[in-house]
Amino acid sequence: MNKLMALAMALLLAMSNALACTGISLRSADGAVVAARTVEWALGDAHHDQFVVSPRGHGFVGQTPAGLTGKRWTAKYGFVSLMAYGQPFGPDGMNERGLYVGMYYFPDFMSLAPFDPAQAGRSMSVGDFMQWMLSSFSTVAEVREAIADVRVVNVEDPRFGGAPLPFHWKVADASGASIIVEIVDGGQVRLHDAFLGVVTNSPSYDWHLTNLRNYVGLAQGSRSPIEIDGRRFSQLGAGSGLLGLPGDFTPPSRFVRAAVLTATVRSLATASDAVFEAFRILDNFNIPLGSLAPSEAQAKDITGATQITTASDLTNRVLYFHTFANREVRMIDLNKIDFTKPGQHVIDSGATRKQTIREVSVP
Repeated sequence: MNKLMALAMALLLAMSNALACTGISLRSADGAVVAARTVEWALGDAHHDQFVVSPRGHGFVGQTPAGLTGKRWTAKYGFVSLMAYGQPFGPDGMNERGLYVGMYYFPDFMSLAPFDPAQAGRSMSVGDFMQWMLSSFSTVAEVREAIADVRVVNVEDPRFGGAPLPFHWKVADASGASIIVEIVDGGQVRLHDAFLGVVTNSPSYDWHLTNLRNYVGLAQGSRSPIEIDGRRFSQLGAGSGLLGLPGDFTPPSRFVRAAVLTATVRSLATASDAVFEAFRILDNFNIPLGSLAPSEAQAKDITGATQITTASDLTNRVLYFHTFANREVRMIDLNKIDFTKPGQHVIDSGATRKQTIREVSVP
């Protein structure tokens, strides 16, 4: 095997093992809806702690394999999106009306429409698709109605070594509606109602829902003691009702774990309660540096680890996040952004890439 082939094989192996994003949604008693997720990336530090602000009235042109020949549209709504490698889109975004769109890795199952020059006017890349939804719609219902009007095609990106970028998308709005968009079988769009707002990666969403049936015996309470042959067996500490909850980082296991932890969440009074409960739940999905990535990769960067965790309050239009390097929770209030200001511009998180520590004074 030559060095180029070995590099390609290593790249694909890393991508399949370490793109392990997990998404959930929570609601609070005051009516707030929060969409939260972790972001992992196998190809190094994608600088997800930078954000792009995209205004109303911004003009877009979809990318195709033939260049900037795709769908043209003008933004109806402004939005904020995480960035990746300096691009004006990334794994997570929310617009000024509270529509959320998240990209989640979907290897071996996404199958995009082949590029047809005759249909270039309705074609776009996976990144354009996210920007199109964020800039054009305010509700999940509007996305459902319009999604057949576009064709998502594969556009190779040299930053990723020309590797395919298979994704599926979670779309949610302030009403609590949430869907998963999957493109399979050469461009067939399948929409799934998102169960509790939960999403991970491959396989397809209907498979994950079927797999949940293997865990119907899980319960919040403790198991009652049993007697066998005159000997009494009781639980060893708390948690016996959830014995068998999968704890590994594979997409099926993370889906089950996220669904159970979301379904059993305590009552949440306010949006703030929902935001910070989402962070606590997602702590169960943080991937430590080195646990999945080979040692030679982790020595260079944060390959495979959880790079950023976000919680988007769709009702109040506030995006909260903390990062691998600094777990201080920061926020971007979309209500304070002037979305009439022309041109996309970048927001840097402004925090040092080192954990901030506050010493508690002792009298």
